[in-house]
Parts: sequence; C-alpha cells; structure tokens
Amino acid sequence: MTQQDVSRRAVLAIPGLGALSGAAFAQGTPQRGGTLTFAVAAEPPTYDLHQTGTFAVMHRVAPHYSTLLCYEPGNYPNIVGDVAENWQAAPDLLTYTFRLRPNVRFHDDTILTSEDVRASYQRMIAPVPPVTSNRQPAFSQIAAIETPDPLTVVFKMKKVDASIMDTFASPWNSIFSAARLAQDPNFPVRNVMGTGPFRFVEHVAGSHWVGQRFDGYFREGRPYLDGFRAITMSPSAMVNALSGRQILAEFRGFTPNERDRIVRALGQDARVQESSWMLHMLLTMNNEKPPFNDVRVRRALSLALDRWGGSDSLMRISQLGEVGGMVRPGSEWSATRAEMEQWPGYGRDMAANRAEARRLLREAGAENLTFTLMNRNHQPYVTCGIFVVDQLRQIGVRVEHQQVELAAWYAGQGSGNFQVMIDSFTQFSDDPTNVLVKYISFDRAEVAVARATDRELDALFDAQAEEIDKAKRKQLVRRFEARAMAEAHTVPILWWQRIVVMNSRVQGWSMAPTHMIYQDLRDVWLAPERR
Repeated sequence: MTQQDVSRRAVLAIPGLGALSGAAFAQGTPQRGGTLTFAVAAEPPTYDLHQTGTFAVMHRVAPHYSTLLCYEPGNYPNIVGDVAENWQAAPDLLTYTFRLRPNVRFHDDTILTSEDVRASYQRMIAPVPPVTSNRQPAFSQIAAIETPDPLTVVFKMKKVDASIMDTFASPWNSIFSAARLAQDPNFPVRNVMGTGPFRFVEHVAGSHWVGQRFDGYFREGRPYLDGFRAITMSPSAMVNALSGRQILAEFRGFTPNERDRIVRALGQDARVQESSWMLHMLLTMNNEKPPFNDVRVRRALSLALDRWGGSDSLMRISQLGEVGGMVRPGSEWSATRAEMEQWPGYGRDMAANRAEARRLLREAGAENLTFTLMNRNHQPYVTCGIFVVDQLRQIGVRVEHQQVELAAWYAGQGSGNFQVMIDSFTQFSDDPTNVLVKYISFDRAEVAVARATDRELDALFDAQAEEIDKAKRKQLVRRFEARAMAEAHTVPILWWQRIVVMNSRVQGWSMAPTHMIYQDLRDVWLAPERR
C-alpha cells in the first residue's frame, strides 16, 4: 500500500456515522507554535532506542534524535537523507559512503561529526556489556566503519546485503554523542541528548514526557511546534481524552469500536486514517522447555488455531486483522492465500486440523498437556490470548492465561522464563530481512525469543538477505516460511489493522503501515481551533 492509497482512504464513510467532512483533512500552510498533546499507552522500559523495540519508547524518544537516513514523509518506502546529505554505493555493493550535513548540532551545542555516527553504529553492531543491542542482527554484514574526515562515513561490507539501505533508514538507529558514550556507554538508557527537532525536558513516570523545540535544529524552519507532551494513559482513558479534546492524538491505533466512538464525539473535527499494519501477533513456544522442544507438540498448537475464522470475528472488535505469514499480508513480499493454505495451521478444514493436532499430541505423549500462557495485560494482547486459550481447549489442552505488565513481559522474554507466550513483532519496513530475523536461531538474534536453533532456517535467511534479484529472493522467502511453519518454533496468529484517529487540528503527520516511522514530529503543526 502506498501513501497515496492511504490518503485516498483518509475520508471514511463509517456505517451509521455518515461521511466525515473533507474540510477536516485539509493540509494548509504550516503555522508555528502550540504544544501537541498525545497519549501513549505504556511506560518506556528504557530511553535507549538501540536496546528496545517498543512504541512506548519510540513515540516519546524519536523527536529528540536524528538518524543517518529516513523514510520520506508521505512517501513510504522511499528513502531520503536525515543527517546524511548524500551517499554513494560502490558498483559491487560492498562499500557505502555517506557525506554528512555540516553544522548539525547536538542539544548541548556540540557539532555532530562522522565519529558520532561511527560510535553509534559500533554500539549497535558490537555492544560491549552491559550494553545490549536489539539492532545487532541487522548489521551482521558490516565489516568496518571508516571516518576519513569529520563529514564522511564509509561502511565496508563483508557480503552484499539486499536490505542494507532499509537498515540505514531504520528509525531505531538514533545517533548519540560519541563523547557522551565514551564517558558512559549506557548514557542513553536514562539520559536523552540528540540532534532531533526537540530537546528533552522531563519524564514523570506514570504521568508525562515533555519535549521543547530545539532552535538549533538543522532543518530550517522546523519544527513548527513549540513542544509536545506525551501523556501516559490506558487505552480506555485515551479514548475519553481524545473524545473530550483533552488530547489531540494517539499515534499507534484504535479498535473499530473506539474509532466510531471518537468520531461520534468529535464530528467534523475527527481525522481518521487506516492502513494494513506491519505488526503481527505470534504464539511463541520456548524450545528450551519440554514438551515444547518436540516439533509435534509445537505443530499441534499451531494446527488448533482457526486463523481464518478468528480474523473474521476479531477484526470487528479489536485491532487484530488479516491472516498472514511472516511478512505483511498484501505487501510485495507476502504469500498468496493459496500458498498460505498449504502451511500447517492455515488449512481451512478445522475439523481435519484439530484431528491432526490431537494425533500429534498423543504421539508425543502430551495428550493431557497443560501450561501457562504468558501475555501482556494490554489490548489487543488480552483478546488474542483469550482466543488462543479457547482454540487450544478444543484439542484438549488446558491453559492458564497469565497477564503481566510490559516490563515483566519483556523480562520473561529476555530470560526465557516462560513456557508459551503471546508474542508480537513489529518492524519499520517490509523488507524480508527485517521481518524474518524474528524466526532464526536464538544465538543469531536476541529477538528470536523461542530460543530455538535451526540452521536450515539460518541458511535460508542468509541466502535471501544476499539475493539482489527480487523474483529469486521471493522464492527464498517462501521456502523460509514453509520451513518455519513446519517447525513451528514461533508461529503467526494474526496481523493487526492500523486505525489512527486524531483531532483535525493535527496537521503534517504522515500515515504509514508501521507505527515506528514518522514519529519525530518535525513536520507536525497545529491548525487553529474550529470556531
């Protein structure tokens, strides 16, 4: 889906509500001033974008930092420069040279140089404990980083990487001050100091996060806002706050029912945008804990899930949406429905699927299987968990549904202290390398929290990552998915649907099929209140 497609869907006719006014969506001349108030549903477990993958960090911290490249606002997936002024790839695709913009300033008034870029990337590529990096697998093919002068950065590759430009454009690749990292490599975990459009002011846990315009920002005339205030609140509270005009936006997404309620309250002042979403729910089985080290047990749990029926029902009441494989359904890399139906757990004959699931459990000696399902206490995770518990009950599996706070969920994920969990994975681009990394061996990627070792998947992952020919690469992606579905270390349940509702005063923000990009707020401005 292109941004043009999203824009055409911006004015929606919602059943029972009528069409929204086109005037509410007009993008006029940007105006300076004002404070954007928006909601975030969870507290940030860290301030460090290199170490995490949650929107709870991205939506607060992105306005304070810059990246080397970024996705062009309003034109996903086109890539443009952020602190990079221009760049060049060698003909053999083994060297990438970036020329930086001059006079890019950090918020402490020091000048960004190539050394800051090198130090930031080196921290992601080869973190020195206690520093950790969620970004490490994406940079596995970078051999060296050279800085021939203060405004030039050269990346030398071990091998061709078909997704390296998307990797450079990742919103998670925040550029930190090399001087600050030298003093304390973990400085960004609880300190915020970048070159982004907004300075950090304060974070009051459980309450709010505040940013203020940085007048030394390198993009002339930006940002338009005086500042922003991100308020921590539950999903139900944010629906009330947006309906009552106490906040102006929430950038992650609402359910269909929540959308309709807000639109009723705001009328022509409601702005609604919808898209498919680069975010999916997974059933992740801990391969280090019996009986989930047995492929028969893992496959049985996947076979029990009626994904097609679940999609039809759950998309009406939650953010859960389409059936898909390991890349976003409808994207250029996704499998067709006919291809999906050949995978274990994706056939439409649920009686046959569940009979096979019960047979596999008997064969594995696990016909009386009971376990604890770890899940987040946040929607749509809870709804997804209830769905899974009910589906597994139909093959005789008894499940205790354990719902925990975000920090405990991440702790369980990281330590392996779980049997089975409702997991999720989101990325910033549809490129297969960015998405398939979730399914490779645990010793290759910390995000592969099923803690499996599967060298055949690793080999297929590496092969597609190096393949420049798109048709051949798609074939390798299909082979990867077929293998991953059969082994069922971790399996997709459903993908999400993105429904963003905001007050029409919020202008200049770009919709995308991911909630991880376009969050630096540099182009956002506030229109006058409707009289």
